[in-house]
Amino acid sequence: MGWFYLFIAAIFEVGWPFGLKMATLSSSKYLWIIFAIVAMTLSGVFLFFAQKEIPVGTAYAVWTGIGAACTFALGVIIFHDTFSLMRAFGVLLILFGVALLKIGH
Repeated sequence: MGWFYLFIAAIFEVGWPFGLKMATLSSSKYLWIIFAIVAMTLSGVFLFFAQKEIPVGTAYAVWTGIGAACTFALGVIIFHDTFSLMRAFGVLLILFGVALLKIGH
């Protein structure tokens, strides 16, 4: 269950930067800030559960890696952030590192 909890934590990890970005663009600023706070909280709770079975260094690296890669993708797709091959390669390196941490566990 640890890896399942870690995946859920990483998904919620994407929620807080998304919520904060939406707060800057929306007239419902406080609603999006609350969304971000709830996402942060749930992300931390699920990370806590994951660390009962997964070493802290591995859990944290995977959590932040998945969160960073997914947030990058959201930025490009939803907010039209700059996409370049170099930036995409950087995200691929993060994902490769996350996969190696999972395999090496």
